[in-house]
Amino acid sequence: MTIAVLSLALVVPVTEQSRGADAMAGGAPANLSVMTFNIEYGGTVVDFDSILAAVRRADADVVAFNEAYGKVARLARLTGYDHASRRLDLISRYPIVDAPEFRGRYQFLQLAAGRVVAIANVHLDSSNYGPRRLLDGWSRRKVLRTERATRVPDLRPFLASLREVVDAGIPALVVGDFNAPSHEDWTRSTVGLRPQMRFPVRWPVSRLLARRGYVDSWRVVHPDPTTHQGLTWPAGRPRSATSWNPRRDAPHDRIDQIWSAGPATAVSSVLVGERRGPGVGVSVRPWGSDHRAVISTFDVTPGTPPVMASPAPLLVEIGDPLEVTYHAPGGPGERIRIVPRGGDALADALDSLGTPPGAASDGVVTFPTDALEATAYDAVLIDGADVELARSAFWVREAGAPPELDTAWRHDLGDPIAISFTKAPGNRFDWIGLYERGDDPLVDLYLAYRYTGAVVEGSVTFDDRGKGSRPLPPGRYTAFYLLTDVYRQVASVPFVVRG
Repeated sequence: MTIAVLSLALVVPVTEQSRGADAMAGGAPANLSVMTFNIEYGGTVVDFDSILAAVRRADADVVAFNEAYGKVARLARLTGYDHASRRLDLISRYPIVDAPEFRGRYQFLQLAAGRVVAIANVHLDSSNYGPRRLLDGWSRRKVLRTERATRVPDLRPFLASLREVVDAGIPALVVGDFNAPSHEDWTRSTVGLRPQMRFPVRWPVSRLLARRGYVDSWRVVHPDPTTHQGLTWPAGRPRSATSWNPRRDAPHDRIDQIWSAGPATAVSSVLVGERRGPGVGVSVRPWGSDHRAVISTFDVTPGTPPVMASPAPLLVEIGDPLEVTYHAPGGPGERIRIVPRGGDALADALDSLGTPPGAASDGVVTFPTDALEATAYDAVLIDGADVELARSAFWVREAGAPPELDTAWRHDLGDPIAISFTKAPGNRFDWIGLYERGDDPLVDLYLAYRYTGAVVEGSVTFDDRGKGSRPLPPGRYTAFYLLTDVYRQVASVPFVVRG
C-alpha cells in the first residue's frame, strides 16, 4: 500500500463570470458570442498585428482559430483573454474545461459554476474544394462523391462525441473552417448568383449537421441566401510576394460556419474582414487572412456537466501545480484523490483533497506535484462512502523532457507500422511523420503522416487507409513527433523495413 501524503494544496470555488452568472445559476438564458477565424499560416502572411486587431474589434467571448500553428497562447495574451486551449485552439473569457471523453473533439466552456456549453472546433479536409471542381467541369455526382469520401468522414467523429452532450440538454457548438458550402446557400433561388452555381447542390457536410439537429447561425439570422451571401473565402487580403495566394478566379463561398444544437438560439451573425468587403460588418485594414471571420451571438441556456474530475494541464512538469476542476453530486465527504494510472482510489492514493461546503458541487482543487514521479496518474472523484464517481488521466514529466516515441525496430514489408507516444504536449495538430533515415523535416519531404489527436498518450498506425505513400520499401527510416502542423520535431525513433 502506498502511504498518502498530506497536501497543502488550495481548494477554491469556481469564480462565477461577470456576464450573466447570477441568471445562469438559475437556469436562465445567457448571451454568448463566438468567433471562428482561420488566420492563415499562423497569421504571418500579411501582418500578425492585423490578426490581433481583428480579434480585439470582434470582442467575442470565445474565438476558435484555424491554422493557429501553435500561437494560441500568444494570441490570448496579446488580446487580453484569460483562458486558452492548445487542444482545440480556443481563447475564451470563460474557463475551458476538458470533457471526460475529450478524444480531441470538444471541450466545455464554463459560463458559471456547474453551467457549461460544449464547443468543437473543426478544420475539414481542403482537398478537391467542391466549388472549384464544379468550375473545372466535374459533374455534380462526382463532386458529391468526393465530399462524402473526404470531409464527411472528418466531421462524423465530432458529431458522434457530442451526441450524449446534446441529449443531456447541454448546448453544443460546432464551428470552424468546413471547406464546404452549405446546401442552404445552393438552392434554386441562387442558381447563377456566382459562376459555379449552375444548379442546386445538397452539400453533404451541411446536410449531415442538419440531420443531427444542428442549425446554421448565419442562416438563422440571415435566412435569404440571395441577399446575405456571407462569403468567407477568399477574403480580399493584400497579395503576398512570399506566400500562396488564391487564384483570381477562385470561387467565392461561405465555408466558415458556426452551428448550434440544443438550447442555443442565434440572435446575430456578422462577418469580420477587409474594409468594403462584401457583407463585412466589422472591418480591419489591412486584413490579415485569406478567410473572413464570422461572429455569431447566441442566447444560450447552459447545461449541467457530467460528474467529472478534469485535471489541467494534462501534462504537468514536476513542481508545477495541478488544477482539478470538478463537478460532483455535492454530498458529504466527497474527495479527489491522486493515484497511479489505473490504481485503486483507496489503496493507492498518493494525495487527497476534499470538496469544501462552499464549493460542494463545483470548484477547483490544486495539488502540488513536487513529490510525484514522471509517469501517468489519475485524478479520481469519490463520494463519502468511498465509491468512485469519476476519474481522468494526467501525466507528469521532468522539466523540459521531450515526448517518448516507440515502435518495433523491424517491420516486414507490407505490415502496418504502429508508432506509440507518451508525455506529448497534446496540441491540436501535433503529428507524426515518417522520413528516410537522415532526413531533416525542415528540409526534406515526409513519406507519410498521421495526426496524434491532441492527446498526451496514444498511438498512430500507418497502413493503406491513410495519407502518404504505402507500403514503405525496404530501408531505414525515422518517425518524428512534430508540433502544431509545422515541421518542428521534438522526438524521434528509428526503425527499418525489411523485404
